[in-house]
Amino acid sequence: MDASQKMVIKELVNSSLLQAERHWANGGNKLILESVSGEEELRKSTGDAAPSNIPGYKIIQEGETIVDDFIAIVVDMRESTKHMLVTYRGIKINGIQRLFFETSALLPALEKTINFQGGGVTEYLGDGVLGFFKKDKEDPKKYVYDAYQSAIDCIGDTLEIVNDILFDKYELPPLSIGVGMASSKALISLSGIQGNKHAKAYGQCVFRATKLSGGNNAIMVDEMLRGEWPSSKNGNLSFKEHIERKSNVKGYRIEKK
Repeated sequence: MDASQKMVIKELVNSSLLQAERHWANGGNKLILESVSGEEELRKSTGDAAPSNIPGYKIIQEGETIVDDFIAIVVDMRESTKHMLVTYRGIKINGIQRLFFETSALLPALEKTINFQGGGVTEYLGDGVLGFFKKDKEDPKKYVYDAYQSAIDCIGDTLEIVNDILFDKYELPPLSIGVGMASSKALISLSGIQGNKHAKAYGQCVFRATKLSGGNNAIMVDEMLRGEWPSSKNGNLSFKEHIERKSNVKGYRIEKK
């Protein structure tokens, strides 16, 4: 991540926390995590079509069936339930207020980081994000590189920026996150009630990426994405096999040699 991108993340985290503080000061019961990615436009949808954050598909028409190749990326915060339920001595804020501030800082920063590499985030998942990278038929390796770089930035520069600001403002201990990535074909369609349609992507990649996102500042990929990974004679990455016990999803933890 370059210096200008880091500055964007810093400004985004600070502005998101200012907004979170205002919400909290106004009662604390309006815990609405606002996406910076166009939810207002979705609310105004007529139902015939809706804007989309899915790469390559800015508008999805009602009744349109789209199937394409994607990498799904899921980035989740670790121990979020514990942060909400357990009171820690020496910490200025606790409980739901702590979790609200942490997710208000983290999730928009993760979304923007994925955007930097050409990906799009379609959903905030409470304490994480779901995003996609579309396969370019003319350069099929690119989306692998882009997705991996966004994952590296999420657990690297972005997490460091978020943690530094949360500590400076509230003396909170550092957050940990896990990144799961998987590739497959996905079906894109509109979901929801008339007048409030949302573009969604459905596929095995979403399921597997979600199940593989449970690491601690680690990046996990599924078998399909591992098979697509560009080979290099002087590659500095290794793939350590891992079976997610609860779901029996096979994946690989990416480690630098």
